[in-house]
Amino acid sequence: MVRRVLKSRRVRDFALITVGLALTAWALDAFLIPNKIAAGGVSGLATIILYWAKANFGVTLPVGTQMLVMNAALVAVAIRQRGLRYAAKTIYGIVMLSVFVDVFAPFTPNFAPKDLLLAALYGGAISGIGMGLVFKAGGNSGGTDIIAQLLARRLPYGVGQIMLVVDAAVTMLAAFVLGPTYALYGVVAIFVATTAIDFVLEGLPVERAVYVISDEIDSIAVAVTEELGRGATFLDATGAWTREPRGMLLVVLARNELDQLKQIVAAIDIGALVIISNVHETIGEGFREFPA
Repeated sequence: MVRRVLKSRRVRDFALITVGLALTAWALDAFLIPNKIAAGGVSGLATIILYWAKANFGVTLPVGTQMLVMNAALVAVAIRQRGLRYAAKTIYGIVMLSVFVDVFAPFTPNFAPKDLLLAALYGGAISGIGMGLVFKAGGNSGGTDIIAQLLARRLPYGVGQIMLVVDAAVTMLAAFVLGPTYALYGVVAIFVATTAIDFVLEGLPVERAVYVISDEIDSIAVAVTEELGRGATFLDATGAWTREPRGMLLVVLARNELDQLKQIVAAIDIGALVIISNVHETIGEGFREFPA
């Protein structure tokens, strides 16, 4: 019974979401919030309000509590757009991230009190890794992505573009309230965080996709399958200038096999055109298996 529960996809998702949220909250408390770095989104807005309220009214408004209040109105939107299952993960993400931020805050020291660049780099990287884990498990922490999803239905722009505009608005507000220096470091943190999220979701480009265009494509395909032991796919291609059909081959292989492929092609057709691109993830026969 215990083993069946541990193997449950739903249990694994919520475990991964919890770890990601805790990591994100710790990054906020250890690097971003104590250094006045507003890295976009609801957490960035809450950071701005924290220091604005302190400076003008001497009141401390916990960032986690602010985030919970801001996100409360967005839960209904999540339910309407994505259904109850998505909403469950969203509500969980909103509540737990807010709780983690306020619980960790009293016990987490400022790890970069005299270096805003280090704070932005490490805060952005760690929070990005955390949010990447949340997204990978199909979770959500509320905030600007829900706002973007709502506005995308009414505006002729994509979710990513709208999120960029929202983050830019938070950055401009940070420049006005906290000063331009802190706002600029906030931009650095946002860039690093989004890069880290992409890294977690897509992984390192460990494979290469190679397109070979040649008049000797049949011979090249045979050599690839026999000498490299890799599968290959024939594609239809037509020369734009000559309007004549050309042979094209698609091969996906590991980085350390790339030089051998080049040697095979060069030995058969020195005039072949070889196009090489990065592949972030390959699933299927000869590579990774589909997740359970």
